[in-house]
Amino acid sequence: MGEKIVGYVMSGGVGSRLWPLSREDNPKQFHDLAGDGSMLAKTLRRLASRPEGETPIYLIASEKHARRVHDALAEVNVAGGGAIFEPIGRNTAAAVAVATLQTLASHGDCLMLVVPSDHEISTDTQFWQSVSEGAGPARDGRVVVFGVRPTQPETGYGYIEVDGGEGVRNVSRFVEKPDRATAEAYLAAGNFYWNTGIFLFRAGAMRQAFLKLRPDIWGAVEAAFAGATRDLSGLYMPFDRYEAIPSTSIDYAIMEKAERIAMVPAGFRWNDLGSWQSLLDVGPADGQGNVIVGDVVAIDCENSYLRSDGGLLSAIGLKNVAIVATSDATFAAPVSHSQNVKKIVEQLERSGRLETRFTPAPDRVLVSGAWRRRVHHWLFDETLPLWSTKGVDEVHGGFHEALGFDGSPLPKPKRMRTMARQVYAFAVAKVRGWDGPADRLIAQGLDFMGASGRTERGGWVRTLNVDGSVADPVEDAYDHSCVLLALAWAQLCGNPDALRLGEETATFLDRHLEDRAAGGYLETPQRHAKRRSNPHMHLLEAFLAWHTVTGDGRYLERAGRIIDLFKRHFFDADSWTLGEFFDGSWHPEAGEAGSWTEPGHHFEWASLLVDYAHKSGEPELTAFARKLYASAIANGLNRATGLAYGAVSRQGLPLDRLSRSWPQAEAIKAALALDGSGGPDLKPEVEARVGRLFRWHIDPAPTGLWIDRIDERGRSQATEVPASIFYHLVSALTQYLDGTEGTP
Repeated sequence: MGEKIVGYVMSGGVGSRLWPLSREDNPKQFHDLAGDGSMLAKTLRRLASRPEGETPIYLIASEKHARRVHDALAEVNVAGGGAIFEPIGRNTAAAVAVATLQTLASHGDCLMLVVPSDHEISTDTQFWQSVSEGAGPARDGRVVVFGVRPTQPETGYGYIEVDGGEGVRNVSRFVEKPDRATAEAYLAAGNFYWNTGIFLFRAGAMRQAFLKLRPDIWGAVEAAFAGATRDLSGLYMPFDRYEAIPSTSIDYAIMEKAERIAMVPAGFRWNDLGSWQSLLDVGPADGQGNVIVGDVVAIDCENSYLRSDGGLLSAIGLKNVAIVATSDATFAAPVSHSQNVKKIVEQLERSGRLETRFTPAPDRVLVSGAWRRRVHHWLFDETLPLWSTKGVDEVHGGFHEALGFDGSPLPKPKRMRTMARQVYAFAVAKVRGWDGPADRLIAQGLDFMGASGRTERGGWVRTLNVDGSVADPVEDAYDHSCVLLALAWAQLCGNPDALRLGEETATFLDRHLEDRAAGGYLETPQRHAKRRSNPHMHLLEAFLAWHTVTGDGRYLERAGRIIDLFKRHFFDADSWTLGEFFDGSWHPEAGEAGSWTEPGHHFEWASLLVDYAHKSGEPELTAFARKLYASAIANGLNRATGLAYGAVSRQGLPLDRLSRSWPQAEAIKAALALDGSGGPDLKPEVEARVGRLFRWHIDPAPTGLWIDRIDERGRSQATEVPASIFYHLVSALTQYLDGTEGTP
């Protein structure tokens, strides 16, 4: 069998039946389950072990796992082939079609072998012998599958029914995972085999099958393949074209409809490792039939799978039980029921639990309040003194928009939102115990804002020049949200004008910016086709602050209308993401803008949803908050630095790879808000978030300042220190001090 066979490894699954070990950000194919390498690496080595003939090997995987894919390919050092990255999952039919096009383009009409990345096959020689048996039928234009004779009535596998005879069989039909009684009948019949999901075929034959049975999939994949980009790391499918491909499995699209499918009875030992029972079956057992992994002490236990990837796990007198413990979750069940772990995962998903999507970092700080001394010193002894002096414009009034890294002011127009945020920051500092001149600074800021910044209708302009004259007179909802928030905290500090100005601002919003037709608020009085969720988040923040200060139910009603908009339009229930850009009717914008999500905004919404849930008595909103937080942590972080990206797609692909300081601050607030809300213990995550904020954004900067922009490799890209970030840092770090009060 010396002819060329092009191998493709499909690595797109999550493996939720092996939770809590396998998760969305760390699927089972990347785990070392048997002590001899990851499932993916072993699969690549198996294909590379072909005794004779050329075998280029390609790996088809999610783009968000690109780094791990590159590591696996480098570890095995496969010859030829490379990586093909999907920007979004479109199931196995799309993957097989891409593989077929790649083969035809680079290797011609030769044989292709498509295998899953996460199956256990312990006999490589027999594997290639079975492939050799199928080469003849595949060469003749038949699609060949490989079946394993069942040894038990397994309900977790698909089945293949074949006709009688020996050797290569004709397939009668494919059957999905059966119930117990049906599986027992299949076992007794003798002509049903477990479906390994391994396929061998000629590239031209698969192309003809797609053109005949699913030309829509083939055409969409052709369009995506034509628009793919290539660099040294692999072939990348374009998001917009790949998203348009119908999502279905190769079984549904082709196998169940095609004619002349052939099956080779597998001569190799196979297990898809789809449950803890399967790991018990194939793992190295002790004298009592137990498979023990990690720090485990087991006494009088039999036929059990006991695994700890965290602390010590101890067990006495267990029989036929699976217990799997990680640093943040533990699963226990009779091994015969262990594959039903998917029910647990589904329930956790419904409530937005973080543990299904995110694997905690191994270096988490476990002591709550570990950063208190550093945070207090930086905030009260370094930063507030600097910004209450060098950040204040004593000549023209108000505050400087930005400082240089030498602490000198930069001559830039003064945005209304920045002026308001500085008022807010000094007011929060006063309430939290700062003994600086907060009242004078609050008054100075409000006087500067009101001197020329009011419009004839009672609103506020967008931008002022350095001297206080109007630069941009547009009445912007975002700016009004910041002004309203600042006035709430100024009122809390006893400013004599704050209550009147707050009521006037709220009245302006209701009269001139509320969109009673589509819902929510307009960006400006000049209606535009494009809408954003972000100004509404800041309005929600302001309304909740005014409700806290005054107890006025009208502010909670306004907040409730924004919450309704969030539930109906902003939140995507499938991806747990928050949309940013919409049309005038609140439909997501087309193209990349419709997929654009910002982890920092996920964090901000999460803490505000928890606040609203407490004030309104609607605890179910906390589930939305957990989902937003889980989505941002699982898919929105740069794994090299642990910092949140500027933006990612709904599928978790980086769109803006810069990490700014404010999302890191908002992550602290979100974790604080969610800790103790019925989800996991997030105190270690709070400490980790604070640590990363200081490690990357604060400690490298001069005293009292911060590095606002960090690139993907951790290098500073900042040229100034924007004052608008002060609001985020003061809010997050004072909440951290409050939340850890009384700890060491």
